[in-house]
Amino acid sequence: MHQISHRWKLGFALAFTTAFMWGLLPIAIKVLFHSMDPWTITFYRFIGAAILMGIYLAAKKQLPSPAKFTKPVMVLLAICIVGLCANYILFLFGLELTTPSTTQVLIQLAPMILLFGGLYIFKEKFSKIQWLGFVLFMFGLLLFFNIRLTTIFSAEGDYAKGVFYIIAAAITWAAYALAQKQLLRDYSSIAVMFMILVAGSVIFAPMTEFNQIFQLDTLGLALLIFSSLNTAIAYGAFAEALNHWEASRVSAILSLTPVITVISLEILSSYYPNNFEGETLSTLTIAGISVVVLGSMLVALGKHGSSKEEDETVTEQPTAEV
Repeated sequence: MHQISHRWKLGFALAFTTAFMWGLLPIAIKVLFHSMDPWTITFYRFIGAAILMGIYLAAKKQLPSPAKFTKPVMVLLAICIVGLCANYILFLFGLELTTPSTTQVLIQLAPMILLFGGLYIFKEKFSKIQWLGFVLFMFGLLLFFNIRLTTIFSAEGDYAKGVFYIIAAAITWAAYALAQKQLLRDYSSIAVMFMILVAGSVIFAPMTEFNQIFQLDTLGLALLIFSSLNTAIAYGAFAEALNHWEASRVSAILSLTPVITVISLEILSSYYPNNFEGETLSTLTIAGISVVVLGSMLVALGKHGSSKEEDETVTEQPTAEV
């Protein structure tokens, strides 16, 4: 447990930075698919972010200590590594077969699954507002997918396969997050992320086509560098936001990620149609995104709405990312 600074303007700015970075990420990766496969993209993302986080932790003299590698810690760390590595690659597989807006809306299932895991494992409780938020969230998903529901439930076509990849990514992320929640007693969230990135770089190296980086044009190379920086910057901003603002409010801002993706893609495709492919969204689909965001916010804010004391003292919580 640690006291937050209550510098809410700084906390908001940092949380929005994280949401903005994560909102742009699937757009960048979708373009990279023209020249690189998911395994190779993930490796370069991991190795780049690991180097940046390693430099940061070394400068702060906060590199993870091997002295804490007890058996329980190693088991939890293994779950974190497998869970988050699976999350990253499954998310990319799903993104390759669907669209940026689809992946960002559907990946919001991850914190929902985490919360239900907390209900079962940590005996936490849902408030009435949180249950309302969950109902709205599920209704929003139905609105978002509307005409595609038949395709999804019949499990036909690449789009349906992509949706199932994203659902699997959400499940594996929840497993990682539940394990990380226990690891935070021994390491900071950035230290845990650094260890996962180092291990993930080793895991993905055998599947990586290293020469694909030389096939990238200037835009492709810039997007690859951005995707590598994204994890380090976004996660660092998220962790720092929790030092200044309540976890519930940070999570509520991060719920805006799908909206940022849709708006950013619309702007980029309008100005650079040759590089970024826009999406045609129906009124029902846009309404679905709005309801999903509203439901996510209610779930994030609901628990803390009745207790000022809970908001004043918070622990670092993992948040879904890509």
